[in-house]
Amino acid sequence: MVIGLGRFGSSLALELTRRGTEVLAIDSNAKTVQHLAGSITHVATADATDLEALRQLGVPDFYRAVVAIGTGLEASILTAALLVEMEIEDIWAKAITKQHGQILRRIGVHHVVFPDNDMGERVARLVSGRMLDYMQVDDDFALCKTRPPREYVGRPLGESNLRRKYGVTVVAVKSPNEDFTYATADTELSYGDVILISGRTDDVERFAELP
Repeated sequence: MVIGLGRFGSSLALELTRRGTEVLAIDSNAKTVQHLAGSITHVATADATDLEALRQLGVPDFYRAVVAIGTGLEASILTAALLVEMEIEDIWAKAITKQHGQILRRIGVHHVVFPDNDMGERVARLVSGRMLDYMQVDDDFALCKTRPPREYVGRPLGESNLRRKYGVTVVAVKSPNEDFTYATADTELSYGDVILISGRTDDVERFAELP
């Protein structure tokens, strides 16, 4: 179930539907619902802060729900509180600010996401450095796609002491015109390769800046 069909909510609902997940999408705007009808499994116009309206839509029967309300902190918090009251097992919610996220967690939301902030941080890292792609896996752990630094080209990874020196691990390597393959101790990097590294956020960023 996805509640709130702005840019984030509608994209999420459409992608879940594309992946074969049965989705109930809810929004208070009838025009938005009409526009998405036929593209999402089930779409309904309703006030998500109305407990009876949610019950009539069968919301208590759902296992997982996403509160994707983009504007109106009160509506977001009230909706999340009703889902907690209905004992939905897995509740996700979009937060606009850190304070908003803290409130959502305190009332019982299981997962709070900051899509606008997270995307801004990700793009900033890509624009400002040598990273080709970046994903924050946890608060202090990340995956990064980058090019191998000069000092590690032509040397087997097992002899590089890379993890001890920089705190990162080369997980996979992609040579030109080939697919990614898992890196081993015998893997030798070339200038044209793309590598996938993992480690603590600061270590990953530091390694990705090596020439």
